[in-house]
Amino acid sequence: MGRWICCLGSRVADLLMLLLVLALSSNTSTAATASPPAPHIKHSYSFGRTFLGLDKCNACIGTSICKKFFKEEIRFDTWLSSHFKLPPSYLLSYSGNYTDDAKTWRTVDITRLTSKYRHDRADKRICTSLMKTKTCSLERALRRTQRFQKLENKHLCPVFPSVQGLSSPMLRCPSQRLLDRIVRRYAEVPDAGSIYMDHLTDRDKLRLLYTLSVNSHPILLQIFPDVEGWPFPRYLGSCGRLLVSASTRPLRDFYGAAPEVAADLALQLLAVLRFLGTNDLNYFFYFTHVDAGTFGVFSNGHLFIRDASTLGIIDKEEGSQLTDEPQEYQDIFSCLTADCQPTSVSCNSIGEKHSLIMVCRELLPQLLRGKFPQPVQEKIDNFLQHCADGLTDDQGVNKVVAKLAELLKPLRSCDSRFAYRYPDCKYSDKY
Repeated sequence: MGRWICCLGSRVADLLMLLLVLALSSNTSTAATASPPAPHIKHSYSFGRTFLGLDKCNACIGTSICKKFFKEEIRFDTWLSSHFKLPPSYLLSYSGNYTDDAKTWRTVDITRLTSKYRHDRADKRICTSLMKTKTCSLERALRRTQRFQKLENKHLCPVFPSVQGLSSPMLRCPSQRLLDRIVRRYAEVPDAGSIYMDHLTDRDKLRLLYTLSVNSHPILLQIFPDVEGWPFPRYLGSCGRLLVSASTRPLRDFYGAAPEVAADLALQLLAVLRFLGTNDLNYFFYFTHVDAGTFGVFSNGHLFIRDASTLGIIDKEEGSQLTDEPQEYQDIFSCLTADCQPTSVSCNSIGEKHSLIMVCRELLPQLLRGKFPQPVQEKIDNFLQHCADGLTDDQGVNKVVAKLAELLKPLRSCDSRFAYRYPDCKYSDKY
């Protein structure tokens, strides 16, 4: 009996050993035929050079922030979905998120200089007019132009043919002091603090000239930074034909705001116009056009100029160094976003009332209409109508602004909704 049990135990052990061998053999065979387990792969946000406009450089804004795009430290809002799709390329601007440490994110605006349609049309115009072909190297074509070759003088000058004839309102009445500021503060190159372009390569000069020709908005953000008190959002950098700046909500989003919010924004708007007309650097800024997207509001309630593309600048210290002759120098750079038509507005004809009249016509009625009890509302409406109808002189502008501000100041409140001035407003008569 003991021998039988011993024999049985031996057979069971042999059977268990056989099953173990078969199991190991099966695993080995499976491992040999099946694919090895894939490592954890991080989802990649797939760009195209075309979407960013990098395929068009150096006929672009710059490349200072490209690394953040490719390191996924700048993300479009649509990337928060599971599909990680880029937004449509035909949009003019996008909402995005920006980080420096991959932990904290802040919202940013990602913007094109102009619509992709206009960019594409301008690119075709460059090739057909300069190279006589439908497609070409944009950089090679633009480098052949007289305007670009004149930049080899190492100095950006108001006289022919450096900036004369460009469609940007900022350069309609340029002074040497303004152009020196552009060169000295151009943020897409290492800061040299020099008014001479020795620190700019040919590539840098072409990018600067292209940006000034298409849309001067990013240049204004660079040379008049918010950290120095200028009412513009912070410029964070560019990649191809996209620029990145601090995010603001357009003023149109506040047309239905509460009366105290509307009054606060109207007062800020008047203060910005006053600052543009009178500042420590003696530059006079004026708008050639305003709409509901020209101004924007930060999350703390502070109002800024969201779109500076329609801002002209007159140097009150030096004056314009261009004459108001009807015939101006025109070339391909003059026609990248608009038809090659000379500007008829004279630099000497623009006064302080110029911008205020447009704001009284286009923005303030939308913001303030029907918000307040009578007779305050009637007084506000009368002031706006008087302003919109046109003012006789710049002295009249200051009076209208002062009277309108007197009406609006008691209508705003002091609470946490206005973080840009709260709690300071509790302890200061300024607010």
